Amino acid sequence: MVYFVGAGPGDPGLLTQRGAAVLSRADVVLYDGLVNAVLLDLAPASAERVYVGKKHSELGPPRTQAEINALMAERAQAGRRVVRLKGGDPFVFGRAAEEIEYLAARGVPFEVVPGVSAATAVPAYAGFPLTARGVAATVAFATGHRAAEAPPVDWAAVARADTAVLFMALRTLRDCTAALIAAGRAPDTPAAAIYWGTTASQRVIASTLGALADEVAAAGWRPPVLVVVGDVVRYRDAMSWYERRPLFGARVLIPRRLEQAGAFASALAERGAQPLFAPVTRLVAPSDRGPLEKAIDRLDAYEWVVFTSANAVERWFDELASHHRDARALGLARIACVGPATARSLAARGIRADVVPAHGDAAALARAIVAVAGGELRSARVLVPRAEHGRDEAVVALRDAGAEVDVVAVYRTQTAAPDDPAIQLGLRELRAGRVDVAAFFAPSQVRALADLLGDGAADRIAACRVIAAIGPTTARAVERLGVRVDLVPSSPDAEVLARELAETYNRR
Repeated sequence: MVYFVGAGPGDPGLLTQRGAAVLSRADVVLYDGLVNAVLLDLAPASAERVYVGKKHSELGPPRTQAEINALMAERAQAGRRVVRLKGGDPFVFGRAAEEIEYLAARGVPFEVVPGVSAATAVPAYAGFPLTARGVAATVAFATGHRAAEAPPVDWAAVARADTAVLFMALRTLRDCTAALIAAGRAPDTPAAAIYWGTTASQRVIASTLGALADEVAAAGWRPPVLVVVGDVVRYRDAMSWYERRPLFGARVLIPRRLEQAGAFASALAERGAQPLFAPVTRLVAPSDRGPLEKAIDRLDAYEWVVFTSANAVERWFDELASHHRDARALGLARIACVGPATARSLAARGIRADVVPAHGDAAALARAIVAVAGGELRSARVLVPRAEHGRDEAVVALRDAGAEVDVVAVYRTQTAAPDDPAIQLGLRELRAGRVDVAAFFAPSQVRALADLLGDGAADRIAACRVIAAIGPTTARAVERLGVRVDLVPSSPDAEVLARELAETYNRR
């Protein structure tokens, strides 16, 4: 089966729910150059990811249409679920029709998952309604790049529409505007060009039909650019909203997977920033499972279970499930979590934490447990499922209070392979100085990113305008690189971090 999925024009939040669901089950993802690389992380880690853009990229060599067709058919005929991920909508200047004809001729089943088209989304993010009562009742879509075998554009018909939207017209913009003027549109008709619409790189030139080509040429833009012609362009001053957000234009590197930082990414997007996900670490089984197996066998001996991360919660309950056990195995043990995110992960398992410190770090967690337990903590058995080689501040403090603490590794963290497209994008943008903010959520992410960057890693990271760390422990890991930390939020919460990041970013 081949699924043609519209990825939207750039903002990953514009992917449809159906598109996300199909991606989550993909065996193979064939993606274009205009697809936001973060969407690839919605596919299973085992899925094959193949760049099939028509231009050379660090992600891979350019592909011809014949090669793309053959890849789709071969993978599907081998019994694999293929997602053909296209920018915008597959059926709006997306060449999906000819790819489907190729599959249909070979008996390969397919499905089309429509996407949010650049035709509507990009003007909306720039403040241009395509229709407006009393101003525009008709819209025409046209391409400025016509294949040799395609019929010529009927510029007279396009010119008669109240609003015209031109795709792929950057290199032919002077010819396109001249054709519209020759077909009857006045040279002083409002017209605009939008560069990388719906992303933090969005830029808009609002001009007239007669002058637009010269102004765009002076800007030196490269694709993608969308052009809007008509009186609706006059609405920009009143209706521009995206570029007025407090973090508009900020590119924020998040060195973790989308599903781990979804709340933070949403909070950033609400403020106009563009998250760049680079999942630089991956979780694997601990090197020695013996202590873990022993702890699961004797769970009823523990009076406290302490979780120091959401990852620890997830991996611990996965282990319980593999032993055909669930939350009931914890019995009457009291539960402590390092912060709100960890507590939410626990709540998703149907368990409410007994202790969550107001300021989430290891030392605060230990103090909160001691304050609640008091003298009862002396000789109490405490289980701490955590990452292998995790930090010992909480463990030491609990032992100093008299507790018997068993530390059990439920996972270990490794640096991810650098061939992940999202990691490649993040590294490329960092090296090019195009990252405004780096936000770290664990010391392991700091170390992994430095390893992947190689020589000059500290200078690359330090070049960001703002460097944020979710807590003091992570901040110290950044500082050990010799890099300053500009922000440690007052609470380790995604919304708090995004809000305080906007304040810090604008001050700087």
